Amino acid sequence: MRPDIVTAEEIERAPAGTLYPLAAGAIVTPLALELAREKNIRFDASGDGKREIIALGADHGGFAAKEAVKKHLEANGFRICDFGTHSAQPVDYPDFARKVAEAVARGECRCGILLDGAGIGSCMAANKVPGVLAALCYDEATARNSREHNYANVLTLGAGMLPHDRIIAVIETWLATPFGEARHGRRVQKIREIEREYLRKH
Repeated sequence: MRPDIVTAEEIERAPAGTLYPLAAGAIVTPLALELAREKNIRFDASGDGKREIIALGADHGGFAAKEAVKKHLEANGFRICDFGTHSAQPVDYPDFARKVAEAVARGECRCGILLDGAGIGSCMAANKVPGVLAALCYDEATARNSREHNYANVLTLGAGMLPHDRIIAVIETWLATPFGEARHGRRVQKIREIEREYLRKH
């Protein structure tokens, strides 16, 4: 097998919850990508295996909060892929939710964070992308639950509902919380099976 192709067999051998280093230009097979999602394995193409990329997006209602979040995360060593928007001019939240969700589903980013006025619309849009489990959270308890119990890989927040310091506190909790034990994973697998079933039908 070529060294620049990552197969499901390689991901099967990798420990769950780890950061898998990718060579420049490496290709991850679809089966390997799906298995990596199930095992909470993230891909790292930075060459150092330490810093992880977070996909970040917002509409005009979440723009100011996004900028504050971006500054905070970069100051704490995270790399950010900012999908916009880049001003407070009115835009459509599904456009940015889709970009973030697709980056997470492809394994290009560890996870995604979306901000709009209430967080609801972005959550709905992101969850339409296969492989994404987006959760709207409004405090540390819901952030922790969405990771431990639901294996959320995209977080959505209502920038019009929470001040910036509270948004950052929720994000910090969410990023620091690992996926929960196997009984939760079994239930999440049932969610993913619903998704796979409908994809097969259509």
